[in-house]
Amino acid sequence: MSSVTSELSHPKSKTELFVVFTFLALQGFGGVLAVVQNELVDRRKWMTKAQFVEEWSVAQVMPGPNVANLCLMIGGKYFGLPGAMAALMGLLFAPLMIVLALAILFGGVADSPTAQGALKGMGAVSAGLIIATGLKLSTTLPQNPMGMRTAILFAALSFALVGIFRFPLIWALFGLGIVACFLTYRALKQLPTTLDTKPKSEEP
Repeated sequence: MSSVTSELSHPKSKTELFVVFTFLALQGFGGVLAVVQNELVDRRKWMTKAQFVEEWSVAQVMPGPNVANLCLMIGGKYFGLPGAMAALMGLLFAPLMIVLALAILFGGVADSPTAQGALKGMGAVSAGLIIATGLKLSTTLPQNPMGMRTAILFAALSFALVGIFRFPLIWALFGLGIVACFLTYRALKQLPTTLDTKPKSEEP
């Protein structure tokens, strides 16, 4: 694990943060999860897959857009509040300008069948990218303190409650989240005991 951590890079300046998140924002449509994972983990190597999953989970729970929360966390981690603001500005500035320009120039074609078909096609592509990214990040499940089977069970329960039974997301999040946090806390609490007792058994 230490060798993997030593190979990680980090943003050199607040300007780099701004440029990277601007580049990310210009690639996304209806969400940039797939692009963010590829850029920050595979290309920039600012974090490992496991670290990305952990920070993304926190960003999902926090109020507000999850990608915005993630960029605030990353910017704040390296450069404090100025870094967080630089990352957030990079994420929002260029898309805001593009959306305003499109609203002015092409607002009249919003109800066009061609425009509606294009939006549906882009939505399908976005869904495919998100599913592919989820499968790619699922390789971190064996490292979860709860264990892979329990993590998959919680994923299936979440999908069933929200996707099939239309259970309110907030209650599913709090209900399953509290149980998952308790199980994870209990699993992590047992780790130091295991590590402490192992060396003693090896003593002569």
